[in-house]
Amino acid sequence: MEMIENRPFGQLRLGDSASLVRTLSARDIALFAIVSGDVNPAHVDPQYARQDVFHHVVAHGMWGGALISAVLGTQLPGPGTIYLQQSLRFLHPIAVGDTVTVRLTVQALEPATRRVTLDCQVLNQAQQLVIAGTALVLAPAEKIVLPRMPLPDIALVGTQPPDTRTVI
Repeated sequence: MEMIENRPFGQLRLGDSASLVRTLSARDIALFAIVSGDVNPAHVDPQYARQDVFHHVVAHGMWGGALISAVLGTQLPGPGTIYLQQSLRFLHPIAVGDTVTVRLTVQALEPATRRVTLDCQVLNQAQQLVIAGTALVLAPAEKIVLPRMPLPDIALVGTQPPDTRTVI
């Protein structure tokens, strides 16, 4: 069984880092649109997107933000972390098929409050910085080790445009 564990505040050091690698799929875009309710045609309508500024469907900016949240909640600091603040700059679009590396690095530690500031970078497969920013979190005080919760399979059916429709 796969486990997730945190790094409590007392174990954190400046420069500690964690990362996650993901490849964006049309399915990711459809699922994010469903969960968020953001059906901006730049994300979900290939015909519209061809005429838009990027000329193809692009990820929701907050898809990258959600990946940052995943690292915070499962790796650094990990389970028990409370997300307090996030500042992001969206520098370049993420396209279907792009592989991104999300890298978080401890930038500042506030012992009196257990607050941690992390540098957040999302780079594409060409090592181009696509999202940059900082996160402020409340780190857990105690060590937590838990089984990674299994997630259900999801089937997408319905009226998605043909080149973004995925059925599992």
